[in-house]
Amino acid sequence: MARGGFPGGGFPGGMNMNNMMKQAQKMQQDMMRMQQELEEKTYTASAGGGAVEATVSGKNRVTAIKIAPEAVDPDDVEMLEDLIVAAIGEAMNQAESAAGAEMKKITGGMNIPGMF
Repeated sequence: MARGGFPGGGFPGGMNMNNMMKQAQKMQQDMMRMQQELEEKTYTASAGGGAVEATVSGKNRVTAIKIAPEAVDPDDVEMLEDLIVAAIGEAMNQAESAAGAEMKKITGGMNIPGMF
């Protein structure tokens, strides 16, 4: 029997092991480059009509919080807390969506466990 256990030494459909390995290595390099680029980006979202603005990095780290003075009501701290949580959550959703979209470009929509 030929190498690889398939006639002609390759895989069904004409794909040989060397080409498959080269494609896997290129995909890995592309994913590493994309991950580095995403980590350098920032994502900003607001809540409460702009009363609170949160910025997160591509590493999902909160890098900035801006609070409009009129949002600070000593009698309603709970609302301000909710606005902060909402703004951070939305900024993180933006970062996650961007990572997923970039990953889909690289993998052609193929689902790779453990990635984003």
